[in-house]
Amino acid sequence: MSDHFDLIVIGAGSGGLAAAKRAASYGARVAIVEGDRVGGTCVIRGCVPKKLMVYGSAVRHQLSDAASYGWSLGESCHDSSVLLSKVRAEVDRLNQLHIGFLEKAGVQLLSGWGRLADDRTISVQDSSGVETHRLTAERILIAVGGRPHRPEIPGAELGWVSDDMFELQQFPKEVVVVGAGFIACEFACILNGLGVKVTQLVRGDHLLRGFDRECGLAVQEAMEAEGIEVRLAHSPAAIEGQPEDLTVVTQSGERIACNGVLLATGRRPFLAGLNLEAAGVAVEGHRIPVDADQRTNVPHIYAVGDVTDRINLTPVAIDEGRALADTIWGNKPRQVDHDLVAAAVFSQPELSSVGLSEEAAIKRFGSDGVKVHRARFRPMSQALPARDPKVLLKLVLEAATGKVVGCHMVGEHAAEIIQMAAIAVGMGATKADFDRTMALHPTISEEFVTLPN
Repeated sequence: MSDHFDLIVIGAGSGGLAAAKRAASYGARVAIVEGDRVGGTCVIRGCVPKKLMVYGSAVRHQLSDAASYGWSLGESCHDSSVLLSKVRAEVDRLNQLHIGFLEKAGVQLLSGWGRLADDRTISVQDSSGVETHRLTAERILIAVGGRPHRPEIPGAELGWVSDDMFELQQFPKEVVVVGAGFIACEFACILNGLGVKVTQLVRGDHLLRGFDRECGLAVQEAMEAEGIEVRLAHSPAAIEGQPEDLTVVTQSGERIACNGVLLATGRRPFLAGLNLEAAGVAVEGHRIPVDADQRTNVPHIYAVGDVTDRINLTPVAIDEGRALADTIWGNKPRQVDHDLVAAAVFSQPELSSVGLSEEAAIKRFGSDGVKVHRARFRPMSQALPARDPKVLLKLVLEAATGKVVGCHMVGEHAAEIIQMAAIAVGMGATKADFDRTMALHPTISEEFVTLPN
């Protein structure tokens, strides 16, 4: 194996894989260094296994609704060990697929942890810190992603982070989830759907900060209706006990007994061990700052994805990696547009949005410069079971032009629907454009084009 490359990528997650394969397709000599399994957070311990668990937990509703449609199913029970085992098997399959994709693309994969020896040299080390390879490159890409952050409280090591949830052999009877973000809400719903008693501790006064607040409240109401105990203005002060027999002590002194604690308290870029100072790469807080071309302060060293802590979503990292390769080796210079990115929370019900929340729109245009159209209704799929939650659809407009600056939904298939709405919002569609679109009936999404003026 040659020890000099056009591009060395540190990290085989979504952004790193995308950049490596795209650069290699243009004829660049590429190596990628990864100390963990190939696939990164999304494939190994994030989007993919989590969504499989969401599907598994949603079966409970399908079973409970069956009688409304004339199905007699009898008694049912769930074995979480079976679901967890099958999810891990699927992750293993995808890991091998991604290794094969790299080989097919002509990318050299090196197993080990990449560490900068200088601004053009990468030391590849095994888990004990012994150097196994030393490589040089014309350009280096840092795409190491992020890691869960544990709060600094006594006993934090007794709790799980999101990575740990996929390695459990089975879920316990009672779990405390700490956090208000999408990871906390998604796992609270997954666990609840699989029969686990869930208490969610939220430091602030609402869930899902950064999303439209009305939508976050709709998700919270639905979660509470399903039996999840959401405690606002509650923070853990300590975790005590032994595995499977824990007590969360809150800052107010309350003691909550449980069998496990999920600390879903945010993620941070994974900078440990990179030795960035050896290459002169600047760090800002916990992140690597980059310009619009993914370039760090060192002109031939780049960073993409969660390590830059801009918009930490898989499709964003992928596009950043591809844009980098297109620009440098494909003679197709382009920059990623971070201004209009759709996002989803795979809670139950789902929340998805693109553009400005109502609060962000008011901040930009003023309260008189914003107009909101909304619909709240029970979807047809829940008519015979006669159950909630109701769907919420919401368009946020710039009043002066009628332009749709935000599109939000809480309900089944929200992410699938908002993906299509994002095209219209990205093209600058107005409420009149939505109104001119013929409805497809009977669907949930037709309400977006039939909202009254």
